[in-house]
Amino acid sequence: QVQLVESGGGLVQAGGSLRLSCAASGRTIGSYIMGWFRQPPGQAPGKEREFVAAINWRGAVDSVEGRFTISRDNAKNTVYLQMNSLKPEDTAVYYCASRPRTASTMREPAGYDYWGQGTQVTVSS
Repeated sequence: QVQLVESGGGLVQAGGSLRLSCAASGRTIGSYIMGWFRQPPGQAPGKEREFVAAINWRGAVDSVEGRFTISRDNAKNTVYLQMNSLKPEDTAVYYCASRPRTASTMREPAGYDYWGQGTQVTVSS
């Protein structure tokens, strides 16, 4: 059984940094695509979670924010999201997700088959 457990969220002032962690079990992250998504508060029902960053099995990364960096530690089977220069609009629940290797874009949440429970990030102004 695959489990993804996020940690590292919290309350931070604008301009600050946080590092989120996603510990995986039941799946070797180095052989899959790992992504981070977020869901801001008050998001309309049915709207997809927002893509933040992803890393594939070769280590290639994709990110929508230059302030955010995804990385992984294969020995710990853990993926990280380093978030710098945080803004109030970054406030959201952040989710870790995993998907098999496919040719489709890493940005599409529908392609991910396992999700963590989410960790809250709140950025105060």
